Amino acid sequence: MKRKFSVIIILILSFFIIGFISAIFFEYYRGIDRGGEAVVNLDEEDNDVGDTQEEEEIPEEPKISNIKILAVGDIMFHSPQFKAAFNKETNEYDFTPVFKHVKKYIESADIAIGNLETVIAGEEFGYSGFPRFNSPEAVLFALKDAGFDILSTSNNHCLDQGKKGLINTIDNVYKHGMKNIGTYKEENKILIEEIDDIRIAFLSYTYGLNGLDSLLTEEELGYMVNLIDEDRIKSHIDEAKANEVDLIVVVIHWGNEYHREPSQHQIELAEKIIDWGADVIFGSHPHVVQRSQIINKDGKDRFIIYSMGNFLSNQRQETVGNRYTEDGIMVQLEIEKDVTNNVTVIKNIHYIPTWVYKYRDNLKLVYEILPIKDYLNGEIDIGDEGILRERIERSYYDTMDKMQQFSTISELNN
Repeated sequence: MKRKFSVIIILILSFFIIGFISAIFFEYYRGIDRGGEAVVNLDEEDNDVGDTQEEEEIPEEPKISNIKILAVGDIMFHSPQFKAAFNKETNEYDFTPVFKHVKKYIESADIAIGNLETVIAGEEFGYSGFPRFNSPEAVLFALKDAGFDILSTSNNHCLDQGKKGLINTIDNVYKHGMKNIGTYKEENKILIEEIDDIRIAFLSYTYGLNGLDSLLTEEELGYMVNLIDEDRIKSHIDEAKANEVDLIVVVIHWGNEYHREPSQHQIELAEKIIDWGADVIFGSHPHVVQRSQIINKDGKDRFIIYSMGNFLSNQRQETVGNRYTEDGIMVQLEIEKDVTNNVTVIKNIHYIPTWVYKYRDNLKLVYEILPIKDYLNGEIDIGDEGILRERIERSYYDTMDKMQQFSTISELNN
């Protein structure tokens, strides 16, 4: 029995040895048939792993983020405007119809910003227009409803109702779900917003306070209002850069009223602000539209518009003898960030000229902001195709002429 078992074991080993030798010869002759050296590969699995490791890694697709920032100029409420918004039956103010034609543009932006050139101090101060403004709180409801996110409150009217009026305005802005820049209750802190991996710092400054500086102490002036001061602006920009933001936006109240060209001071200060590191400058105060400009610095385009004109006011040919005060512009910036390589650029600029339409409906004054191109294209019907159309069309070309002179980045609206 044992002998029989031994014979079986020997036979199995013999078959194994013969098979192994046959495999070696097979690989040998296969190598020769291919015209190469005879190579015996005894470890196919190890070689497969090596081949995989030597393959080049597929580069990662860059992650791209895109957002839109929309800015408008002076938002003013003269006495005829809030009187027009008052409903005697409900004893309430309603400003929402003023923005019905432009709402789609404002609310479609990721961030919409405007210059609130009034204060919302409260009914106890009494509502008033120029020269010392105080508007109903319903103004803020309408601005939020239209789609605004940030209001610049640093302008020459921010102290029209004193320190309390300034503080109440800030509180009311936040109460209605928006944020403010340029005036502060306590700490002067830079506003940084982050949307889709893009971090944006917003700064705001004004040239003056209409001589009402004395309503604040010297210490309060140092932190409650951002007055234009080169050292202050530069330090804020440095602080923003230290916070690793992707874009720095400066909203600035400056220049000469009713001048359609920027002053030499505006031009020189704008160049400094760009040199210090700002990417965008939105100007206000002249109450007329001033030109835009592109400055290329360090290989990137930076954008300036010296004045966006009046987005809303009672100023016009009939009231101040200046037709350009009826004109405004919404500026929409497309911002693109290559998140993978941490590079942020202004990809496109779109200009949307506006005109303040003032008329009477059953003897009641009505104000509406018209996006002019929509009107000219027949998308808005205001029932008057005569002299009024010529006036609005002239406003469009007056405004776009200022934009096209110096813009070089993008596909502008024709």
